[in-house]
Amino acid sequence: MQGQSADPGARPRRTRRPGRHPVRLRHHRQPAAPMTAGDITAWGPASTPAGLFRLVPVRVERDLPLLARWMNDPAVAAFWGLSGPPALTADHVRAQLTADGHSVPCLGVLDGTPMSYWEIYRADLDPLARHYPARPYDTGLHVLIGAAGDRGRGLGSTLLRAVADLALDNRPAAPRVVAEPDLRNTPSVAAFLKAGFRFFAEADLPAKRAALMVRDRSLRHVL
Repeated sequence: MQGQSADPGARPRRTRRPGRHPVRLRHHRQPAAPMTAGDITAWGPASTPAGLFRLVPVRVERDLPLLARWMNDPAVAAFWGLSGPPALTADHVRAQLTADGHSVPCLGVLDGTPMSYWEIYRADLDPLARHYPARPYDTGLHVLIGAAGDRGRGLGSTLLRAVADLALDNRPAAPRVVAEPDLRNTPSVAAFLKAGFRFFAEADLPAKRAALMVRDRSLRHVL
């Protein structure tokens, strides 16, 4: 399960498919409310059926070797497009760290072992907001599972639910958590559905046709 970034600065622009129309209904612009590494750290751990999980903000000098290794896994590279020298991954992560406080890149640490990469961001202040009816303080996420042995056994959906719950618990102004996995990535889409997200729409993003997935605060205990 890989749910990749849709950052247009990191990927070449893709021509819209004939006969397809992106979802562009309305776009709310809110004053920037920075989402900081300290905020994410304060979320604390989440107890999950797989173990104790926490998000740890990335430090490039510490985490680059691990992240670059994951990005060069063919299963990850197919959707993230960051295979190659470590500098490519470093540039991507640093762009998140300097994105005006809209995005925090993190390692997902399960029982003390780093095993996934996450980007937690203000979706309503992201270019994604041009492609769906964004609401103020919508929280977005991107995710990849690093080790091949951690994929395909339901761990992705467990962690997606845990991170969405952490976001909703700690960001009371956020009405929902959103994501936009590649529509071709059926295991990722299935993991989001199993984690309590609902399919909202398809959208043409700069680098992919995406499945817009939403986990609503109002439905979190129903789905």
